[in-house]
Amino acid sequence: METLPETQIFKIERPHPKLMTYYFITCLLTGPLFPILILPAYFRYRSMRYRFDDEGVAMRWGILWRRENLLNYAKIQDIHLSSGLIQRWLGLASIQIQTASGSSTAEMTIEGLLEFEAIRDFLYSKMRGQKEKTAAASLPAAESLPTNAQVSLSGEELRELIDALRDGAGELRQIRELLAVRGSLPQPPKEG
Repeated sequence: METLPETQIFKIERPHPKLMTYYFITCLLTGPLFPILILPAYFRYRSMRYRFDDEGVAMRWGILWRRENLLNYAKIQDIHLSSGLIQRWLGLASIQIQTASGSSTAEMTIEGLLEFEAIRDFLYSKMRGQKEKTAAASLPAAESLPTNAQVSLSGEELRELIDALRDGAGELRQIRELLAVRGSLPQPPKEG
């Protein structure tokens, strides 16, 4: 897997020329619609620009109707790579970025890059870094917590704690049912 330094990713601004080849082939496959479809594809390719920076990723395109899509790394929920037969043959893939917008489609699709795996990994690392910063900012500092609240658990200890809490919840449920049978408490609703 190819890895690119962050500085090289920040320099990526345009899609690779193979994207125009991809557009040409896919439009050619439409037969008589080729002259109608190739013009928008050509203008999309010529006007497409990317910007990767410390805050997020931006994509803009369009001649008559200019579109710009900006995504902060903290808003990214998931990243997918997709490539069809022609894209794989040309060494291309589309990076589909999804947010929590409620839409089932990708919020942004970055296409025409040969370094798609490196960019996907870069986006994942930025996405995780932003979420960790947000989570750390929302937690109180360890120094401000009382000393008895400073506890770190290993994975095994955490599983044991969860099992103990589940057992305790089960015992409390049994006690409540016994008390309800004796008439001390109203009958709890049956689950199931």
